[in-house]
Amino acid sequence: MKNSLILSLLLLSQLSYSKSTDDRYYELRVYYCNPGKLDALITRFRDHAVPLFKKYNIEGLGYWVPTKNSDNAFYYLMSYPNKEARDASWRDFAADPLWKEAARKSEENGKLIAKAETYFLKTTDYSPKFKASKAGELNTYELRIYTAKPEKLPNLESRFRDHTMKIFKNNGMKNINYFTTIESDPSVQPKLLYFLSHKNEAAAKLSWENFRKDPEWIKASTASEVNGKLVEKVEAVYMQGTDFSKLK
Repeated sequence: MKNSLILSLLLLSQLSYSKSTDDRYYELRVYYCNPGKLDALITRFRDHAVPLFKKYNIEGLGYWVPTKNSDNAFYYLMSYPNKEARDASWRDFAADPLWKEAARKSEENGKLIAKAETYFLKTTDYSPKFKASKAGELNTYELRIYTAKPEKLPNLESRFRDHTMKIFKNNGMKNINYFTTIESDPSVQPKLLYFLSHKNEAAAKLSWENFRKDPEWIKASTASEVNGKLVEKVEAVYMQGTDFSKLK
C-alpha cells in the first residue's frame, strides 16, 4: 500500500512537470525598414497584420522598436503549437485577400521592408512562463543574443540556470523569457536568446553596472570559466513595446 502511494505521488509529480513544460514553437522576426517607412509598417501591423494573426492562430507576444534605431528596425515575437501549425498559419495568412489588399495599399509609395532576419526558437527549461504586461505598465525591454564558444552552450546554460538569473533579479532586472535557437544545420551550435525588462534604460545601465560588481556573479563566472571563456559574442538591444504589444 505504501509503495503504491509513493508510485502514485511520483506519477502525479511527473504529470505536473510535463504540463508545465513549454514545448511551443517560437519565432522572432526583425524587419529593417526602408528610410521613412517604419511608421507605415507599425500602422500596417496595428490595423491589419495583428488582427489577422489572431484569425490564423499566430500568437503575437511582443512588438518592439529599438530605443536607438538608426537601422529602422522592428522586432516581433510569435508562438505556435508546433512547426507544422506555424507553416500552415503563415500560408493561410499570406493568401488572405484582406492581407493582400492591406499590403498592396501600404506599399503604393514603395516597399516598407528592406530586409528581414528570422530566429526559430525553443524555450529553455529554466525560462519563466510568459506573462503579458499589466495595464498601464511601461518598461524598457532588452534582447540579448549570446554566441557561445564551441561546445560551451551547456556550460553557459548551467550558469544561467543556477546563478545568473537569480543575480539579475537581485540587481533589479526582470527575467522575461529564455530561448535557444533552432538551427537548420545540426552541426551549428544554437545561440542563447533571452529578454529582460527594466523600468527604463537608465535603470538598466545601473543594474548592469551593479551586476558586474556583484560578488556572487564574480564568484559564479570565475568558477564557470576555469576551463576557458564560455561566450564568444554578445548582441544586445534596448527596445520599447508598441501600443499593441502584450509585452510593453
